[in-house]
Amino acid sequence: MDMMLLVQGACCSNQWLAAVLLSLCCLLPSCLPAGQSMDFPGAAVDNLVVRKGDTAVLRCYLEDGASKGAWLNRSSIIFAGGDKWSVDPRVSIATANKREYSLQIQDVDVTDDGPYTCSVQTQHTPRTMQVHLTVQVSPKISRISTDIVVNEGSNVTLICLATGKPEPSISWRHISPSAKPFENGQYLDIYGITRDQAGEYECSAENDASVPDVKKVKVTVNFAPTIQELKSSGVMLGGNGLIRCESAGVPAPVFEWYKGERKLINGKHGITIKNYSTRSLLTVTNVTEEHFGNYTCVAANKLGVTNASLPLNRSLPDRREGNYLPVSYVKLSLVEPKIWKPHAKGLEAHRKVWKC
Repeated sequence: MDMMLLVQGACCSNQWLAAVLLSLCCLLPSCLPAGQSMDFPGAAVDNLVVRKGDTAVLRCYLEDGASKGAWLNRSSIIFAGGDKWSVDPRVSIATANKREYSLQIQDVDVTDDGPYTCSVQTQHTPRTMQVHLTVQVSPKISRISTDIVVNEGSNVTLICLATGKPEPSISWRHISPSAKPFENGQYLDIYGITRDQAGEYECSAENDASVPDVKKVKVTVNFAPTIQELKSSGVMLGGNGLIRCESAGVPAPVFEWYKGERKLINGKHGITIKNYSTRSLLTVTNVTEEHFGNYTCVAANKLGVTNASLPLNRSLPDRREGNYLPVSYVKLSLVEPKIWKPHAKGLEAHRKVWKC
């Protein structure tokens, strides 16, 4: 009631500030009797969208006969004519002349979001224009799963949370040539993960404010080793023979070699063994009769062990060309698993046996 008396008194004295207060009163339901509201002739609404940190200019155009204007934000007067009522240093009048009375807000923040009213005093009645300021915030990933290590067959859930305005949409991508698309969402569920699904997963948070925010998480899938290839070449007495064993497994497998049931030691009996992450090379130098026979490559990690065997054969001379040919061609085939127990100390476990 006191507010209404103030407004009425100001209107009777023909002071332009009364129009400002009247505009403010009409925007506040608490100032009017229940169920009543006031609309100013020619009132208009404009929308302005800016990004956080940018400068916003809220335009207000004056009509002929307009004397003075004011800017209001919700229930607060920001400017009245050339007088600044706000204590916010970011706020100023960008343009003030007979045609325009525009408000400028520097370094806008989400707290600046909302309706603004430009109220202009004319000869007969105040006119208002509303500008709704929408402050957009670039997407930012606030939380993502850390790199993880799982065993093949496990269930995996990756999480990616992001902030932004509008609320960002989140999508996942497996960085792999054979990757399949995933549904959008904060959570990515992988059931019964396989070794082919290991690698990097990319989370992308996107909205209309700016470019997407992207982060990655690495998924390592452990699996038991398998021997993928075992090769040897024929060799003459006194020559050098080579057997190559290729294996796959995570963690990288540990290799051992056996001749028959005897474990071979690097540097002894003319044997040289070089192990790499997925390959083991066995070299036999100055081959004698004792070196011919069956060799077994064993690959093991914490999830399992496997082996494959093939013979080191003597080559026979090709009388037509003067070259040497291997006695037999080695081809590996998988047979049913069985227990393989060398007498010498070594890896003891169920192993898949390969044979010629």
